Amino acid sequence: MERALGPAPASPPRPAPAAPRAAEPRAAAAPRPATASAPHRVALGSDHGGFALKEILKRAIGEETGWEVQDCGTHSGEAVDYPDFAAAVAREVAAGRCTLGIVVDAAGIGSAMAANKVPGARCAVCHDDATVLNSREHNDANILSLGARVVHRGTAIRMVKLFLNTPFAGGRHARRVQKIMALERREG
Repeated sequence: MERALGPAPASPPRPAPAAPRAAEPRAAAAPRPATASAPHRVALGSDHGGFALKEILKRAIGEETGWEVQDCGTHSGEAVDYPDFAAAVAREVAAGRCTLGIVVDAAGIGSAMAANKVPGARCAVCHDDATVLNSREHNDANILSLGARVVHRGTAIRMVKLFLNTPFAGGRHARRVQKIMALERREG
């Protein structure tokens, strides 16, 4: 697994805190389905295959993004079943206790399939920056699924930062996301 994770990243020097700025008017954001979400709170979970990368991401998120992490487990490398942890993350997001979620297993596929069974979850398996941007801007993905054996740790950290900081574009994409959610209501 170390090959996929790559070498441990060096700790960059911490930048000095920015001086406070006067409040600036902001454009109204596109409405989000889970408006009661805790701002800047991300649910994070993995199975044993994603445990090492989950711990790296948890540390990076906490130290580099300003987001609070809700760790939904697992808490060791002992063998566990990925649907349990993917569902835990999806429930946190769907209930609005977390704004976004991240799940990690060996390939990212099984956890995405499990998370997407929870009503309100829109989990996307992503492998690079382009898929992360598309998942957030066009599909309003609220959960990112990563494969620890597929994505290098440095790439995974970059992808997570991009996922957390990319807003939904709205517009014509909002209609499409509404259709996805309508399928869930009809088929569920």
